[in-house]
Amino acid sequence: MTANDPSPNHLQLTRDGQLRHFLTLDGLDRELLTDILDTADSFIEVGERRIKKVPLLRGRTVVNLFFESSTRTRSTFELAAKRLSADVLNLDISTSSTSKGESLSDTLLNLEAMASDMFVVRHSQSGAQHFIAESVTPGVAIINAGDGRHAHPTQAMLDMLTIRQHKGGFEGLKVAIVGDILHSRVARSQIRALNELGAAEVRAIAPATLLPTDVESLGCTVEYDMARGMKDLDVVMMLRLQKERMEGALLPSEREFYRLYGLNQEKLALAKPDCIVMHPGPINRGVEIESAVADGPQSVILNQVTNGIAIRMAVMSMAMSGQTAERQQKLSDTGEAAQ
Repeated sequence: MTANDPSPNHLQLTRDGQLRHFLTLDGLDRELLTDILDTADSFIEVGERRIKKVPLLRGRTVVNLFFESSTRTRSTFELAAKRLSADVLNLDISTSSTSKGESLSDTLLNLEAMASDMFVVRHSQSGAQHFIAESVTPGVAIINAGDGRHAHPTQAMLDMLTIRQHKGGFEGLKVAIVGDILHSRVARSQIRALNELGAAEVRAIAPATLLPTDVESLGCTVEYDMARGMKDLDVVMMLRLQKERMEGALLPSEREFYRLYGLNQEKLALAKPDCIVMHPGPINRGVEIESAVADGPQSVILNQVTNGIAIRMAVMSMAMSGQTAERQQKLSDTGEAAQ
């Protein structure tokens, strides 16, 4: 895909197909997703060094703009930026000028005027980051750290990196995503990534009240019975119950949800013996998963946390490189036009 595509996804890429924003996995092909994974793999060893830094973003300024709270995601983005040697500003939205009546656009334009190079944005409104990248500050690299129910692309990619590390690849894999898929931006990005990278089957396991009406159009099969859904699985990806986004009585009780859809050792035994267990966190123990499974030998949940830093380093360095290439191309075009 190139920047001349009629698809809105061209916004993410330079003319020659490099990342310049990372907003969604939609429209990104297997080659580019694999390039992100390979780049992240090269950053894994940085975290094992005594001095955990590389100079790729030295002199650059990264601003974390979290309009929704998330200590874990913001911390991994901050660590990733610092390991790339960037200067990092964490903007406290609750005390910023946006809470005093200033518009989002004005806040971002002021930050751009301070020579910011990248905004990492988490927002409750789906599409907020796309709007920022297209209409507000196109010259600043925008990284989506989660938008509404739409997408969480870096979470999905760290999950893909974890799967590849433990399974060697994606061909032939049977993967299930279990729980609150209706409210989950993570699930949508996971389904997209798994299909693009070649997984054999993606299953959505949940009660009907926690499934989008168009869930099968996302690229998965639906199973309402967890015992049937766990059969022959290579990977099971549990989701957090998004209670803060629920409207109305979608569940009879957390206890009933755990009985039917919580992952315990008995249900895990229905999958393949080497099935790995994943969860994006934070975990609600005894609601989505029992402690014996979360802390057990098949769990790779802490590996996901470690891989989150490497994936975010990869995406940030690639997007910054793409923005730089885009600026140089525009300068070259301007010079040629002047002649």
